Amino acid sequence: MSSSQADTTQKVHSALLLPVFIPAVVVIALMVIGTMSNPTLAGELFAHTLAYITQSFGWFYMLAVALFLIFIVSIAFTRWGQIKLGPDHAEPEYSFSAWFAMLFSAGYGIALLFFGVAEPVLHYASPPEGSPETIAAAKQAMQIAFFHWGFHIWAIYGLVGLCLAYFAFRHGLPLSMRSTLYPLIGERIHGPIGHTVDTFAILGTLFGIATTLGLSVAQINAGLNYLWPSIPVSTNVQILCILVITGLAILSVAAGMDKGVKRLSILNILLAIALMLFVFIVGPSIFILETFLENTGSYLSNIVERTFSLQAYVASDWIGNWTLFIFGWTIAWAPFVGLFIAKISRGRTIRQFVVGVMLVPTIFTFFWFSVFGDTALHLIMKEGYTALITEVQNDHAIALFKLYERLPLTSIVSFVTVVLIITFFVTSSDSGSLVIDSLASGGALKTPVWQRIFWASTEGLVAAALLLAGGLSALQTASIVSALPFAIIMLIAALGMWRALIIEGHHEVSLQNPMQSRQSVKQGPGFWKKRLANLVDFPARSDVENFIRSTALEAMQKVESELQEKDWPAEVSFDEANCRVIIQVIKQDQMEFIYEIRLRGYAMPGFAYPEMDRDPDGDEHYYRAEVFLRRGGQAYDVYGYDRQDIISDILDQFEKYFHFLHNSPGILPWKMEAHDDQLITEEEVEVETLHHEPETDATSVDTDKPSHSTRLEN
Repeated sequence: MSSSQADTTQKVHSALLLPVFIPAVVVIALMVIGTMSNPTLAGELFAHTLAYITQSFGWFYMLAVALFLIFIVSIAFTRWGQIKLGPDHAEPEYSFSAWFAMLFSAGYGIALLFFGVAEPVLHYASPPEGSPETIAAAKQAMQIAFFHWGFHIWAIYGLVGLCLAYFAFRHGLPLSMRSTLYPLIGERIHGPIGHTVDTFAILGTLFGIATTLGLSVAQINAGLNYLWPSIPVSTNVQILCILVITGLAILSVAAGMDKGVKRLSILNILLAIALMLFVFIVGPSIFILETFLENTGSYLSNIVERTFSLQAYVASDWIGNWTLFIFGWTIAWAPFVGLFIAKISRGRTIRQFVVGVMLVPTIFTFFWFSVFGDTALHLIMKEGYTALITEVQNDHAIALFKLYERLPLTSIVSFVTVVLIITFFVTSSDSGSLVIDSLASGGALKTPVWQRIFWASTEGLVAAALLLAGGLSALQTASIVSALPFAIIMLIAALGMWRALIIEGHHEVSLQNPMQSRQSVKQGPGFWKKRLANLVDFPARSDVENFIRSTALEAMQKVESELQEKDWPAEVSFDEANCRVIIQVIKQDQMEFIYEIRLRGYAMPGFAYPEMDRDPDGDEHYYRAEVFLRRGGQAYDVYGYDRQDIISDILDQFEKYFHFLHNSPGILPWKMEAHDDQLITEEEVEVETLHHEPETDATSVDTDKPSHSTRLEN
């Protein structure tokens, strides 16, 4: 076997974390076999369990969701909101529009299509309080829909995504649910406790996706039957739909995040907006706008009351069938959606993350329900289309298509809707496969294609098997029940992140209040001339490389030698291929000190060398020797410093490191390895030179990067 083949084989075998993968696969197989063998008994068992959970722990679900919302909003508006989900120099990997499209498609795009018409109509016909089919019932129906699909849903998704992104990209822990518990249980996340948490997350995600796919094909089948009556509404047709769409999901997941999920997500959001605008234009537009504003105001004014409402004085199972069902289902799905959101959110600040995840999808959702739900209510209340109520009660999946009957271009819009359901289906399946594969691989960001295909196929097979056995309702209930322990895990994760952010605050204080000013040390005779020369110089790559290989390396070696004489374990390493030099100081049970000088390139600014004829597209570049600590780039350049200046800068940062440890007694952070994403390859040097922002022109200058004039400032 060649070395390349051996490497490939090793990657395939090392990707899966067997203590997580094997139990998950065994439980999946047992549950499917058990459900298929006796679906009636399984349904009864799960129904009794669901009733017990709802009656005994409904208060806990509502309280937990309220705490999730309070926590994530509070974090965004504190000074911690400026912290990046990654090193300080990290930039968002996706544009805001692509990011929003992906998180929205993975979140609950299918739910909007399924419940956009059905839920307002059902609440209007059977409200939890008051008389049905009245103006008050219509208002209540829309407020309930807003409450069910508003801030609370995204607080659940956002909390999991925020915790995962913070610990994975900021502190180098695996992108896995187990990492959220690190501040509380430490290295034990790599043992049975961590394996159990990830296994549970896989099971909840897989059965949640399979259940949703089963509900989706019911709506697809209803749409196909509506367009072509010769196609029956039957289990066989729905299984055929699952097989076809799972095949599409396999193609998408094999293509990867950028080519598959991203493109499908953008297609989803464009089709969804097109449908929404069509219904808005041909429907009662003024009525929609008025109800949108009125219902949004009512939602905001009553959000506290509804958050803690359990209908304790009413003998009704409505709260369990609706609010607790939706919140429990969302919590069960939180590992999937949260981890997926985390994967696409690297480089954003906590505040950007919370605003993007909470505000934008919620506003879009409110307008969606206003367009579709209020249009349906307008048809019932103003135009006498009362038959819609009976039709929706008989079959929730047909609600959207029955609405289209009273609008123009019915067949075309219905066809586009079926296509949209399919693309949402595919997006949920492939993004879910990426997430499950990451969980089953110990949080690995890159895994072999065959693993992603395996999980996409498994989702389709499980959905088909459950549909054949009539066990979708039983597994749906199982997912809701599984939300109870996971809600506890989420509360613990929030506590762990709060603890980690306190540590981060101590770190910031240590950087802002050093015991000695770096500049005061360097202000020797003639230093200002050297500083001025550096400010107006735009060195070539070879000059900066020679500086790093000689002056910077020699300065670090001097510090290394002195520390070793004092029995401190210091080590200097030089990366010849990428031209970067690093000194590390590692003490037992302490966060290591890392100081790195890295080569980075930038497009030459327009004001540099104005006497030269230059290509306006940026044909010239200059280079910097930038300082990086373990938490990322520090936005200043040390090119032109002499050896003593660099030693002083290292000691300044080392002094701040000690100041941080001094300010953090009893809550010292966990010991972590350096960020792999902070390492830079020779190719990435060129990428940073030419591509400062994702999805921008190749020659544009990144205005968010430090300007040349800040070279000596920190």
